[in-house]
Amino acid sequence: MKMQRVAATLLAMAMLGVLPPLAKAQSSSGVGSSGTGSQSATHTQPGQTYVKPTSHQLFRKYLFDAFGPYALIGAAAAAGINQASGARYGENQGSGSPPEWGGGAGAYFQRFASNYGINITANTYRYGLGAILHEDTSYYRCECTGFGHRLGHALITTVEARHGEDGHYRFSFVNLSAPYAGTMTAALGWYPGRYGPSDGFRMGNYALATYAGINVAKEFIYGGPHTLMGHMHHQH
Repeated sequence: MKMQRVAATLLAMAMLGVLPPLAKAQSSSGVGSSGTGSQSATHTQPGQTYVKPTSHQLFRKYLFDAFGPYALIGAAAAAGINQASGARYGENQGSGSPPEWGGGAGAYFQRFASNYGINITANTYRYGLGAILHEDTSYYRCECTGFGHRLGHALITTVEARHGEDGHYRFSFVNLSAPYAGTMTAALGWYPGRYGPSDGFRMGNYALATYAGINVAKEFIYGGPHTLMGHMHHQH
């Protein structure tokens, strides 16, 4: 029964992502290309040459985001926070979030696996639906300068994706809803039975903030130009 609720929830979220682009495509039929060109020129990152990634490159990015170091560190940190939570439910039910899982090493690894599964589900949804809608939902570091500009880029692109051959940025329902797809799956799938959609939405708010933080880490720490690891590489 719970798995049917998971499937129905994910299907509804996917349809919400698919319908607006379809409606926009129909309403924009017959419109000249001059408007699109001016919009692309406005939103493309200055100084950045965008090359649309191949399916193989997107799959490698998916593997990194779903299973890589950020996923492991994030799941471990979230499990620790969940373990330390003072939430309680009923008598002799233990503590933590969810409290039914209790405490100790076994409960920690259960929470770690849960958070890791949420991240895998969210990124599978994000890259899968993004491919269907022809959105590049992966993260790209800003080629701008200045801490404030780069921080703003990392935060705003949490809910944006790149579109078209020129890779102009536009609001992305897929990137916005992906964290909620992960937490809804957990709340309706493997969390205790008393958890429901409202809990999945609440946890999704925290997950969205976490993904914004991961983008900041990718902007300032992940290897490449204008990053800490990139500078260390060039110094050697």
